[in-house]
Amino acid sequence: MTAFVACLGQRPLLLSVLGCLAINCAAAALPEMALATEPVLAGTIRERVTVHLDQASLLKLPERTTTLVVGNPLIADAVVQPGGVVVITAKSYGMTNLVALDRTGGTLVEYPIQVVGPSDVTVVMYRGVERETYSCAKNCERRITLGDSAAYFAANLNAFSTYSTQSASDHKR
Repeated sequence: MTAFVACLGQRPLLLSVLGCLAINCAAAALPEMALATEPVLAGTIRERVTVHLDQASLLKLPERTTTLVVGNPLIADAVVQPGGVVVITAKSYGMTNLVALDRTGGTLVEYPIQVVGPSDVTVVMYRGVERETYSCAKNCERRITLGDSAAYFAANLNAFSTYSTQSASDHKR
């Protein structure tokens, strides 16, 4: 990085020279601070992590990680656990990334994150434009899946909430 500083004015020569010297020294230190704006190095990009909807994946972060950035938190979420383990939870279909930075803003590692559909045996039923999803491991049961019609999704969510509330009240007795 080259810094060009013009020092003009009516100040005494010594003060102008010292001011220019201080500005040039500060500019010389900038390359170390500018790491955060540099592009991600090819050596820091790791293999793609595939996460299924309704599941989570674990990653071990480099020891010097101080900041974790999720490209699109609507697709995946990341929570750091003790010991430098990060839990990645799928939230929606798509591609995003996870970037680990050190304290100076330097990129330590980047993981491309791909969220795909459920991994269990599912049956998707279409009734015109209405969509319903069933989990069919042994017997087919209703399940809540992104993309299901609003009425079906809401009915399943309501049934799940009611069941959770009742089971919580049963445990208090």
